[in-house]
Amino acid sequence: MQDNVVLTILNEAKKKGKKLLFLLIDPDDFDEKRFDFSLLEQIDALLVGGSLISNGNLNSCIKFFKSNLAIPVVIFPGAPSHVSENADAVLLLSLISGRNADLLIGNHVSAAFALKKTNIELIPTGYLIVDGGKPTTVSYISNTQPIPDDKPMIAAATALAGEQLGLKLIYLDTGSGALNCVSENMVKTVEKTVVLPLIVGGGIRTKEDAITIWKAGATAIVVGNAAEKNPQIIEEINQEKIKLNL
Repeated sequence: MQDNVVLTILNEAKKKGKKLLFLLIDPDDFDEKRFDFSLLEQIDALLVGGSLISNGNLNSCIKFFKSNLAIPVVIFPGAPSHVSENADAVLLLSLISGRNADLLIGNHVSAAFALKKTNIELIPTGYLIVDGGKPTTVSYISNTQPIPDDKPMIAAATALAGEQLGLKLIYLDTGSGALNCVSENMVKTVEKTVVLPLIVGGGIRTKEDAITIWKAGATAIVVGNAAEKNPQIIEEINQEKIKLNL
């Protein structure tokens, strides 16, 4: 297993109050001709994956980005088969906000030996789905009821339980295509409750959204759909990140 490079990046950023920008790529939408590498060089890590991957592009997508980018490429898995030795790391997502046993531990058991054969970094991650204003793929596929966005203490208690269980990272997500991002109040409440780095994704469409989430306490934000529709949003958000990190 590799040294904890990606987790170290997150822990150091958390310690120093630095902000990170991650981009989530869906392998089903992968087309190497459509990526502007001058924009991709402005992100801190690339997440590859999703709740529903149908065309088997995961490994080829990861290999392509590893060959063209110097940043970490991290698997964001949606199933036990989402394993690739070409990635730098994988977020071992334990869906602690739900009660679906497969997503708490079952899928991890199925993938355990396949992961053991790789040399990639494993990052135990407490994954919390938050209501983003409409049903999303992740809530449907996981058969999980999202945490109401006006119940920050539920999210905080859930994240704290994950920390106490030994997880290394907390990820709050409203899901791909959500109408809203996680509320400022929920991010603040969770960040004050746990000492772990906090990643926040889903529904982040503007630089104002990014600034709000970062200032509320997120170590890293994840942009997905917004960058597919408007790639220049990466540059706009990165400029705000640079200002915050001065």
